[in-house]
Amino acid sequence: MANTPWAEVCEKFQAALALSRVELHKNPEKEPYKSKYSARALLEEVKALLGPAPEDEDERPEADDGLGAGDHALGLPTEVVEPEGPIAQQAVRLAVIEFHLGVNHIDTEELSAGEEHLVKCLRLLRRYRLSHDCVSLYIQAQNNLGILWSEREEIETAQAYLESSEALYNQYMKEIGSPPLDPTEHFLPEEEKLTEQERSKRFEKVYTHNLYYLAQVYQHMEMFEKAAHYCHSTLKRQLEHNAYHPIEWAINAATLSQFYINKLCFMEARHCLSAANVIFGQTGKVSTTEDTPEAEGDVPELYHQRKGEIARCWIKYCLTLMQNAQLAMQDNIGELDLDKQFELRALRKKELDEEESIRKKAVQFGTGELCDAISAVEEKVNYLRPLDFEEARELFLLGQHYVFEAKEFFQIDGYVTDHIEVVQDHSALFKVLAFFETDMERRCKMHKRRIAMLEPLIVDLNPQYYLLVNRQIQFEIAHAYYDMMDLKVAIADKLRDPDSHIIKKINNLNKSALKYYQLFLDSLRDPNKVFPEHIGEDVLRPAMLAKFRVARLYGKIITADPKKELENLATSLEHYRFIVDYCEKHPEAAQEIEVELELSKEMVSLLPTKMERFRTKIALT
Repeated sequence: MANTPWAEVCEKFQAALALSRVELHKNPEKEPYKSKYSARALLEEVKALLGPAPEDEDERPEADDGLGAGDHALGLPTEVVEPEGPIAQQAVRLAVIEFHLGVNHIDTEELSAGEEHLVKCLRLLRRYRLSHDCVSLYIQAQNNLGILWSEREEIETAQAYLESSEALYNQYMKEIGSPPLDPTEHFLPEEEKLTEQERSKRFEKVYTHNLYYLAQVYQHMEMFEKAAHYCHSTLKRQLEHNAYHPIEWAINAATLSQFYINKLCFMEARHCLSAANVIFGQTGKVSTTEDTPEAEGDVPELYHQRKGEIARCWIKYCLTLMQNAQLAMQDNIGELDLDKQFELRALRKKELDEEESIRKKAVQFGTGELCDAISAVEEKVNYLRPLDFEEARELFLLGQHYVFEAKEFFQIDGYVTDHIEVVQDHSALFKVLAFFETDMERRCKMHKRRIAMLEPLIVDLNPQYYLLVNRQIQFEIAHAYYDMMDLKVAIADKLRDPDSHIIKKINNLNKSALKYYQLFLDSLRDPNKVFPEHIGEDVLRPAMLAKFRVARLYGKIITADPKKELENLATSLEHYRFIVDYCEKHPEAAQEIEVELELSKEMVSLLPTKMERFRTKIALT
């Protein structure tokens, strides 16, 4: 380097950085990494100009790097050692080059070479890692190694690197605190060095990335509570530092809401979804950061897809909140229990009194105007369990609004599975709303709407490719007809003399329910049309329920012909007996259908006597 002016070295480095930032699609189609390779060549030139690494740094045994490449992985303290003198300065500059070479090789999918350069970077910086000049570079190198090992599915190694970065950041902020040097500044003249404010912004962004990657690692390790905490911290910091892209931020917040929904923390879930709506609304209105993913330029395609995905998160919010209320208020046959409803009404006042204290502990995003905008969305949505039809209807209408929004993007052509799931959620919204409805005719109409939206899906689906989805829909349609038949029977029971029209209606609903339950059961048969001797765990309960309901449906057919009634009772007995016999041969199945098994045993005992009475009656006539 003695013969090369330092300014020229810096110029080569800056040129390499500029080439590294060129987006892949701007390269020739047959040479997507052309700019990356050009950048690499320049970085290698700079490395050669800097000369070999100092002996005590370059020859450090690799075992010293350890898992996590630092003492932080072992929970050991780090001392502050500033890189003073020409030897230390050279080591740091070489570490910057090794870092960029590492990232360059990872970008061109040469992971092993990338890892080698990043580990060299850490080795060169190891003793200076807590210093003002090196801490940011060291954390970035560890972050990149964390991502690399995560992509290799070596999650524990990734975790060690990323947790080491987090510990180093926390120690630096506690012991030193001033904004550290950005890695690029090692190749900048003094007059072009960054301001304290810009350094702070860049360092905080590095730490935010660290938290983001940790959230993903914890999610992968099924440490969901921890993953949610880190995801929330990431999102909060991105807003605080104005370092986010609206579409990406909104989808991450909406995804976080699903964690809170599963924990039944509906206030927190509502806040995440409301924030997602507000931030998503900023798309195209705020300047994007340098971290904006390439794909986010593909508006409106990505815009409409993410809008549909956020809508689906809202659907889950409305549906789960309504279903949770149903579970809390239903009796042992699935009907509204007025005593339980009264108890929950009494609890409502306590819930409202505690609202403010819960809100203070809950996740919060944004300040000032942003906070007000999020609150304005929240205020329109209930987070408490609905206790009557009117409250349930409000949630239903909100959910249905988002169903229509989701279906705008997730159409049957191109998004078969997604479209079907949205329609199934729509059906589920009607089903749970029917629970709150006291008028039986209106409940029937709700189930009729479910059938009207589900039946066309069966026609369009190829059962060979969509077997599981087909089964789900067949079972759901059958259950909807089954519920309608029960409601029509209850309506008829209130009449002194039901007319033939009502009887015909009941029998038609019965026939339709039988048809779809039989389609579901037939789908379990092998290619030779033989029903399995052992039913798989994934379909055991629905198969047993289908058998039980078919048995019950045959017993509910209304006919004036004693012979026909005897045939129906015999078929009913056959299905009840199947359930009893199967559970005797496979005791584990009994746990899946305890109530239905007891009723089946009872019917196997009672039906033969009833059938004998019919035979006697037929013989006498």
